[in-house]
Amino acid sequence: MILIVDDKPENLVSLRGFLEYNDFEVEEASSGEEALRKVLKKVYSLIILDVQMPGMDGFEVAETILDYSKAKDTPILFLSAVNINKEFITRGYQSGAVDYITKPFDPDILLLKVKTFNRLFEQTNQLKQIQKTLKREIENRRELEKKKDEFISIASHELKTPLTSIRGYIQLLERLINKEGNESLKPYIAKVSSQINKLGDLVSDLLDISNMESGKMKFNIRPFSFEDMLNNAIDNIKQIFPQHIIIKNGSANVMYPGDEMRIEQVVINYLTNAIKYSPDHRQIDVDTILDENWLEIRVTDYGIGISKELQEQLFEKFFRVEESSNRFQGLGIGLYICQEVIQRHGGTCGVISELDKGSTFYFRLPLISVD
Repeated sequence: MILIVDDKPENLVSLRGFLEYNDFEVEEASSGEEALRKVLKKVYSLIILDVQMPGMDGFEVAETILDYSKAKDTPILFLSAVNINKEFITRGYQSGAVDYITKPFDPDILLLKVKTFNRLFEQTNQLKQIQKTLKREIENRRELEKKKDEFISIASHELKTPLTSIRGYIQLLERLINKEGNESLKPYIAKVSSQINKLGDLVSDLLDISNMESGKMKFNIRPFSFEDMLNNAIDNIKQIFPQHIIIKNGSANVMYPGDEMRIEQVVINYLTNAIKYSPDHRQIDVDTILDENWLEIRVTDYGIGISKELQEQLFEKFFRVEESSNRFQGLGIGLYICQEVIQRHGGTCGVISELDKGSTFYFRLPLISVD
């Protein structure tokens, strides 16, 4: 719908007839005041506005429309019976005009301009609808993400209670077996205990993610011996996987101000991943690089590796390499948690890998002086 505004009836009749002949819907107003009343009630694709009118002239009408939020995007085309000089053009643009046509108008030029502005208005409306749809989609996704995080948090807490009970019953069974000397049951109990520990680790990881994203994960920052922490983590992994050889190079003889438990969690995750994804190799290298500003830990395996195009996604939440997802169990959240922990300490994580030749996962922490 196009609104034409002119105080002279003959001009309105002429302009209306021309536009309707070219298949445009038209409404008319014979004064600036009437035009404003119509604009308040309806959205127009274009306003063709006479400049010289009694009462409110075209400039005043355009300025008022520009201040009205629902009509501020409506293009205004000024019609003027006077020559267009610099002062006129400047005031017109300041008032909100997008173009000018002089009277008497050239039909071909006017038609071209009307079609152009009408099309631009339609495209603007389409963009607004797309923006509204995208905004609704983003809000819906945020709501779903919030509900998902709430579910993960509740489910993880609920799972911890039966897991604790199961662990207790397994310990009782182990005592009974040791007491009665029934050695044949020990391997089965060990397998059950191993699977329960894996399930417990998954539940802990899910809780960590929930706490991270809700801002509830707390970090206990205090100075600790990085070398002792690293040695303890390696010793723990050696006890669980005695068949693997872990070679440590370099040392980290610094007191580091951070959350010892969380950083140890990162080291253990790197080591267990190295063992998990190198089933045909037994050697794992742990390298410590220390300089004045940074402490870097590198864990290298000689396993399946990962293609370059997938390496950037490794630290994303729930990311798993499709080719290995059926072969290796997991939710794809361990590395995401590692990155969050290291970033909270001001550091960075990364990977260097080549398919079928192995991987090096590393993290770097800034060295901060400890008083």
